[in-house]
Amino acid sequence: MEYLVGLFLALAVSVSATLVGFDRDRAFYPTVMVVIASYYGLFAVMGGSVQVLLLESIAIAAFSGVSVLGFKRNLWLVVGALVAHGIFDFFHSHIVTNPGVPIWWPMFCLTYDIMAAAYLAWLLKRQHCLK
Repeated sequence: MEYLVGLFLALAVSVSATLVGFDRDRAFYPTVMVVIASYYGLFAVMGGSVQVLLLESIAIAAFSGVSVLGFKRNLWLVVGALVAHGIFDFFHSHIVTNPGVPIWWPMFCLTYDIMAAAYLAWLLKRQHCLK
C-alpha cells in the first residue's frame, strides 16, 4: 500500500504542478527535494533524539546542497538527488536508527522520490523546466 500511495501522490503533485504552472519555474523541484530531505530531521525531533537529528542533518545538508547546485547549474542534478534519496530511503534504517520514522515511511518515500525523479526527467527531456 505504501508503494501505491507514494506512486499516486508523486504523480498527483507533479501533474498538478504542471497543470497549474508551478513547475515552469526551475525552483520547484529543487524546493521539493529540500523538503523531502528535511523529513528525517522532523522524525528525529519526533523521536526525541538530538544525536539522531545531528546525524540526519548531514544527509539533509548534502541533499539540500545538491538541490541548490542543481537549481543554479543543471536540473539533472536534482533528478539525481531524488533518485539518490530514494536509494537512501531503502538503506536508511541500516545507516541511522531514527525512532521517529514511521514503519511505512521508507517504502512510501522511496516510491515518491523515484516517481518524482522520473517525472522531472521527462519534463527536462521535453525542455519544459527551462526558466
